[in-house]
Amino acid sequence: MKFKSLFVSVLLLSSVLSFGQNVQMHYDFGKDRKLVTTTVEMFKPDKYGSTFFFIDMDYSSDTRGVDNGVSLAYWEIARSLKWSETQKLEPRIEFNSGNLFVAENFGFPINNAWLVGAQYTFNNADFSKILTIQANYKNIKDAKATNTDVENQNSFQITAVWNLHFFERKLSLLGFADFWRQDSFGGEYVFLTEPQFWYNACPNFSVGSEIEISNNFTDEGFVVNPTLAVKYTF
Repeated sequence: MKFKSLFVSVLLLSSVLSFGQNVQMHYDFGKDRKLVTTTVEMFKPDKYGSTFFFIDMDYSSDTRGVDNGVSLAYWEIARSLKWSETQKLEPRIEFNSGNLFVAENFGFPINNAWLVGAQYTFNNADFSKILTIQANYKNIKDAKATNTDVENQNSFQITAVWNLHFFERKLSLLGFADFWRQDSFGGEYVFLTEPQFWYNACPNFSVGSEIEISNNFTDEGFVVNPTLAVKYTF
């Protein structure tokens, strides 16, 4: 969540499972956060690959300096391609964009980014354990080298996405980890991971938590931001 989130960034569900459409609400306990985030996700497989998108919205808090309304809006959409039911390596393309409001009537855009690459998926027989590794070329619009006016748009991003279910799918461990190059907060590289832990009370309703762990992402250095969350799956 949160940018990815990056992002985040994506959460992969197997095409053998359901069409994953869900709405999440998180309360963020992180330092200087104390805000609510909603996430809408969709994963839809088809015979030619799969489409995934999510939209994150943070709702203002006093720490953001915004009196009311949405203080952050961010979305990602990705498409993978395949031509065989047994194909493990899939070409992919992704687009990210958003806007962050840091004070009343003031904000700045989250740079548009295009990613092109490939992903490889590992899974067990019943698709209760899934791991996808992605390698992407990343182009970040108008990105500048730190403390200069020199454009530095060309980058890369390595992503791992996991989807693990236990105890007849009562417990789910989901999430992603991203590592990419972007001049930010004095650092040249950014790391973001957002593991999620869900207790599935029924097929549609879950309660759990997400822990955003990052380095040089929205803050300088290493940061941990936990949430308490609920999720409804359609």
